[in-house]
Amino acid sequence: MTARLIQPSGRGFLLFDSHPAGCARIVADMAAQVQPKTQPGEGKRPVALVIGSSAGYGLAASVAGITRYGVQGVGLCFERPPTARRTATAGWYRTIATATLAQETGSDFAFVNGDAFADATKDDVLDLVAKRFGGIDYLIYSVAAPRRTDPVTGALHQSVIQPIGAEHVTKTLEFDEDGTPHLKEIRVQPATDEEAADTVKVMGGEDWARWVDALEARDLIRPGFTTVALSYIGSHLTSAIYRAGTIGAAKLHLEGTASVLRDRLSAHGGRALTSVNGAAVTQASTAIPGIALYVSLLRDVLGEGMASPLAQSIDLWDQLTGTAPLDTDEQGRIRLDRWELDEEVQAAVTERWEAATPDTIGDLADTGWFRDEVRRLYGFEVPGVDYTLPSDPDLLWPAV
Repeated sequence: MTARLIQPSGRGFLLFDSHPAGCARIVADMAAQVQPKTQPGEGKRPVALVIGSSAGYGLAASVAGITRYGVQGVGLCFERPPTARRTATAGWYRTIATATLAQETGSDFAFVNGDAFADATKDDVLDLVAKRFGGIDYLIYSVAAPRRTDPVTGALHQSVIQPIGAEHVTKTLEFDEDGTPHLKEIRVQPATDEEAADTVKVMGGEDWARWVDALEARDLIRPGFTTVALSYIGSHLTSAIYRAGTIGAAKLHLEGTASVLRDRLSAHGGRALTSVNGAAVTQASTAIPGIALYVSLLRDVLGEGMASPLAQSIDLWDQLTGTAPLDTDEQGRIRLDRWELDEEVQAAVTERWEAATPDTIGDLADTGWFRDEVRRLYGFEVPGVDYTLPSDPDLLWPAV
């Protein structure tokens, strides 16, 4: 193992390398923001399976659950290890740091690296659950993926981020290599019926239901079991490309799946819910046209009032455990996005969106914050990390 200087380089919002020390510091900083509700050795620790545990809301749910409620269990994600040419993915290093956090807090939390859609992965994870814990209290489903191989048919389905029915013209934000923001207008062609159906196959509720099926078949669902899949609605400014587009169709399927699962799980005294989370800068969201501009405008309007994925995940765990009452809408969805969709907030963001031009964008949107947030996804621009020092990228996956 050889330590070396690791610098950010890439194309657009995609960086080729990740910084191990920066990723570790991000997890440590997240944990430091969580106020524990239970003390080590106090009561029985709940057992959770977090699918998509290495990034975005799945990572936040893992850190919040471990730190606030002493949750133990299994985290599943799909990350690339280091090679001779490249570092590992950021999620690889964040998982190592989360495993260290669990160990330090006395939580028995194991992490599995594998394809969540594959039946072989389900077997491996549930073998581990059965041997180590004997059952599950919570299943958190937070998966964003570009493709899925159907385990029944063997067909490969690709997800797309496109409108449905007609092309959509939207503003979008891009950055030069030196970080200078540029506002552009792009046209996004509508998805075909096949592309829309494929996106639902990848990002809808089918795989979530298969996880519940597998838990039931193995008799691993404990009394009072709760499962929640994470969803998003977002602003009218992004609806054509998101909520009314292919991804939105998949989210509707996810929410419909919750209703089906809810009826089945009632036999266990259990629940199936969806959680509508608020906007955030994630590796998945940066791929959506218009989202960079929207989130930059939202941040400039709200500042620190913009709820982070960690803050929302703390709120989610408080509601799931009964520490706080469920905040649901008329469709039974947990709403963690009320701060984003507040009428005054959306009016302010809309006004800025309409006024945004290449000349005014720097005054209307917090583009510097957005750029730094994208880099922090890869462990860069993290306060307290000295990037002039060599860092060892060849870190091993935490032992199960």
